[in-house]
Amino acid sequence: MNVFASYLKKLRISKRVTLREFCDKNKFDPGNYSRLERGIYAPPKEDLVEKYALALGLQPGSSDWIQLFDLAAASRGEFPKDLLDDYKLVEKLPALFRTLRGSAVPADKLEALAEEIRRT
Repeated sequence: MNVFASYLKKLRISKRVTLREFCDKNKFDPGNYSRLERGIYAPPKEDLVEKYALALGLQPGSSDWIQLFDLAAASRGEFPKDLLDDYKLVEKLPALFRTLRGSAVPADKLEALAEEIRRT
């Protein structure tokens, strides 16, 4: 199971609704949605992730909303589109990649690096 699938399932379960109930209420195909939650299907593109997010009651721009979209992109092997639209940030990504390839970076150092990239 991929991290997107796990998170999507966690969000649904936190609403205390079965997969079947969730799909019936929102007119989603339960078989396809089940495959998505189990990680059999790759995370969908943004338009469908948005439908799922709204059905789960997530508020656009909330931390859960952003997390869901970021995990979908990462699980597809992509960067979130909003980050790729930031030329200054994209310009600094190769330095991040070199750092990550060089050695394991502790979580606190990685967060500090991410914050530094955000500030520039």
